[in-house]
Amino acid sequence: MTDVIEVSHLTKRYRDVVAVDDVSFTVEKDTIYGLLGRNGAGKTTVMSILTAQNFATSGTMRIFGEEPYENARVLSRMCFVRESQKYPDDAKPSHAFRSARLFFPNWDQAFADQLIADFQLPINRRIKKLSRGQLSAVGVIIGLASRAEITFFDEPYLGLDAVARQIFYDRLLADYSEHPRTVILSSHLIDEVSNLIERVLVIDRGRILLDETTDAVRDRASAIVGDTATIDRFVAGREVIHRESLGRVSSVTVLGALDADDRAQLGALGLEAAPVSLQQLIVRLTQHAAGTASTDPAGTTSEEIPR
Repeated sequence: MTDVIEVSHLTKRYRDVVAVDDVSFTVEKDTIYGLLGRNGAGKTTVMSILTAQNFATSGTMRIFGEEPYENARVLSRMCFVRESQKYPDDAKPSHAFRSARLFFPNWDQAFADQLIADFQLPINRRIKKLSRGQLSAVGVIIGLASRAEITFFDEPYLGLDAVARQIFYDRLLADYSEHPRTVILSSHLIDEVSNLIERVLVIDRGRILLDETTDAVRDRASAIVGDTATIDRFVAGREVIHRESLGRVSSVTVLGALDADDRAQLGALGLEAAPVSLQQLIVRLTQHAAGTASTDPAGTTSEEIPR
């Protein structure tokens, strides 16, 4: 596949804080990416640099093979929608959509009108009078109707309720199937977007922790549940990224796919293998990378051990 974004050794420092730390990755054409990580991990900084709204301290990047800074050819082919988007005090959604129509060459007004109806957005109310959900809808509509070749969504849909978020996911998938493009979703709602994204980029403390297809990520780990001593024998020599215990029962998350022999051994030992959701895996990986444990001094956690 063709790479539309190439990033090499990208670093961003704010005085003593390293927001992005020697990051390298590529982004493929016509693919939906999930850019995932905790607050302050560096997601927004990376997006801002890629869209020429911030400057890197060092490193290189190419968008469509070119530098994006002050490059109208590149910038007109990208759309960056962020939760904290600012508008003039007297602006209305109708003004924002009119401006977007002028800037984005692939803008689809009919699709925008459909989305306005879907989200029941009052387009002639001043933006500063909109609810948080309505403000989020403005950004989502621009991001979808722009049909930009690369669209960045930096969690602008967090203000939407569950029904509106589902509308966003449904419209994104349906339109993506008819008009493929590269979409990069930054989200904390990992399980909600897990069925949308085709490739996962996990960033933690400014570094890329994971860069794989979603299908490959789902096979990366398993939770082994059962008698603690028996589990300890089974996981010996395997990489354990998380452990929970309650009495004599433990749940241990191990990296690596389980083959047929592993599963036969589990059955013989009376242990169970439970799937690990994308959200659980990312949480466990970031905890493991940070060297943190989620158990309290008594060895229990607030999470229920899978049955």
